[in-house]
Amino acid sequence: MTNSNDMPLAAKPIERAAHRRLDEAWLEEAFARKDVLVLLMRNGEPFVHPGRDSGLVWMGPEAARLSPGSPRLFLGEDKAGTPVFALDLPERFALEGSLIEGAGEFLDFRAAAGSIPDMDGNCASTARSIFMWHQSHRFCSKCGSESAMVEAGWKRQCPSCGAEHFPRTDPVAIMLAVKDGKALIGRQKMWPPGFYSCLAGFCEPGETIEQAAAREIFEEAGVVADAAGAEYVACQPWPFPSSLMVGLILEAEGFDISIDEKEIEVARWVTQEEMVRILNHSHEEIFGPPPMAIAHHIMKVWSEKDH
Repeated sequence: MTNSNDMPLAAKPIERAAHRRLDEAWLEEAFARKDVLVLLMRNGEPFVHPGRDSGLVWMGPEAARLSPGSPRLFLGEDKAGTPVFALDLPERFALEGSLIEGAGEFLDFRAAAGSIPDMDGNCASTARSIFMWHQSHRFCSKCGSESAMVEAGWKRQCPSCGAEHFPRTDPVAIMLAVKDGKALIGRQKMWPPGFYSCLAGFCEPGETIEQAAAREIFEEAGVVADAAGAEYVACQPWPFPSSLMVGLILEAEGFDISIDEKEIEVARWVTQEEMVRILNHSHEEIFGPPPMAIAHHIMKVWSEKDH
C-alpha cells in the first residue's frame, strides 16, 4: 500500500521541535554544539558528496565560519536529540579557497534528490522551500517595508507595522483520469521527447482538491471526470518552490480528448500493460517520471490494480 510517510522527500522526517524556535539562547548554544548537524544550500542547491550515490555533506559547528550572517534555519532534532540546522549561503559563495573546498559540490536539487537518503531528502526539501520563500518575500505585503527572519527561520515579521508572514505551501492536484482499463497521461512541450506523466494543476480558492483535479483534467484534456468519486493515493512535499502534491485517481466519463495547447502538448490513453512498460522503461515510445516523484507512484498504484 502506498503511504505518504514513505514518499520520497517526505520519508523519515525529524522532530521539528517547534517549541525551540522562540528560544534564542538555546538556538545559539545548539548551533555551537559539537554534535550539531548543518546542511548547506546555495541558490536552492544542496551541498552533496560527489558521486552517483551521494548524500548531503553534513557540517558541524565549523559551519558558522563559512558565511557569518547568512540565513539560518532550525529544522529540528533527530532521534538522539541532536539539533539539525540548514544554512543558506549567498549565491556569490565560492567553493574555491573556502573551508569546504574539495568536500563536495552544490548540485541541482532534482539531480541530488534521486540519490540521497530519506532523512537527507526531507531535510533538504524543507530547507529549500523555506529559503526560497524568504528570498521571494523579503518585503512586507501590508506596508512594503523590509521584514526580518524570526523564530529560527519559520516566520518573517515587519519591524514597521508588526505584520507577521508565514511560509506558504501551495496545494497541487496531480492525477490520473481512468476508464475501462485505460489511464490518461500527457506531456508539456518543454519536456524531453517521449516523457509523459500525470496531469496536474494548482488548487484554486473555493474548491476542494478533488474539484481541482476534475477541473484541471477538463481544462487540459477536455475529459470530464468525477470529482465526487476521486480516490486518494498519497501526497508529497515538492520544493519547486513549495507545493504539496496530492495524488488522486478519478473516473472519466469518456475517451474523447480536446487539449489546451497552452497547457499541454499532447495527451493519450494507455492500457495497464503499457503503463507497466512505461514504468520499467521497456515501452518503445514513452518513458515516465522517476520514483522520486509522486507521479511515478500514482501511475504504479493504478498499474497494479485489478481492472
